[in-house]
Amino acid sequence: MIRVELVQLVRRPRTWVSIALLCALPVIVAVLLSTTEIGPRPGEGPALLSAVLSNGALFPAASLGMVLPLFLPVAVSVVAGDSVAGEAATGTLRYLLARPVGRTRLLVAKLTSTLAFVVMAVVAVGLTGYVLGRTLFPSGSGGSVAVPVSSLSGSTLSPREVALRTMLALAYIVWSMLGVAAVALFLSTFTESGLAAALGSLSLLVLSEVLVGLDAASALKPYLVTRYWLSWVDLFRDPILWHDVRHGVLLQGGYVVVLLGAAWANFMTRDITA
Repeated sequence: MIRVELVQLVRRPRTWVSIALLCALPVIVAVLLSTTEIGPRPGEGPALLSAVLSNGALFPAASLGMVLPLFLPVAVSVVAGDSVAGEAATGTLRYLLARPVGRTRLLVAKLTSTLAFVVMAVVAVGLTGYVLGRTLFPSGSGGSVAVPVSSLSGSTLSPREVALRTMLALAYIVWSMLGVAAVALFLSTFTESGLAAALGSLSLLVLSEVLVGLDAASALKPYLVTRYWLSWVDLFRDPILWHDVRHGVLLQGGYVVVLLGAAWANFMTRDITA
């Protein structure tokens, strides 16, 4: 069942269109920066983007910072929201469960397919940023001249340290997006409209972002799903500030466990004969 879902994911044009659109933003930004040589001031714009003109080794991380606040969550919400609801809308859910598949196995297959999409999308954006950083900007590794890479704390990072921290950022962002997928998949078990599940997930994310910036909601901030999304930036400090990173991992883990458990409980008792 898992293999079937993965094959369907790869064969869907929507999968590759979504990934292409995610990668298009770093391409456009890279071309503009390299041709105009005008970058944002330090502290402005997406994370790490202000340092890209002096060192392209940071562009993979900067690319992730561009797509994380909006475009990546939208893509994940659409895919996860359509996972169960889409089958119900087309009438194929009844036929899938008429086979000796089992609801738990089907839900696990849908979750695995969504996870695969998240990994594909994040890795594609990272690789796009790597290629653009090596070809359009001074590089901190390779080439005839190695450009020093400065951490956000002002110290110098080796190319190996930059590569390791970028991979950690990739893993952290994948884990953060699993929280989004869990929300959308949970809502997908309640409706026959993939769009409704995706919009419900996005509404929750927008609400979370509003409350994160609201002082009156300070008591709720540690539990909001988007609270620690940008904590991956701390991986590029020296030494690494692990406090918010750890909290982000634990918080997303809580969302994943609770919401996937609730999705399973609802899906196991849902009437799909209609």
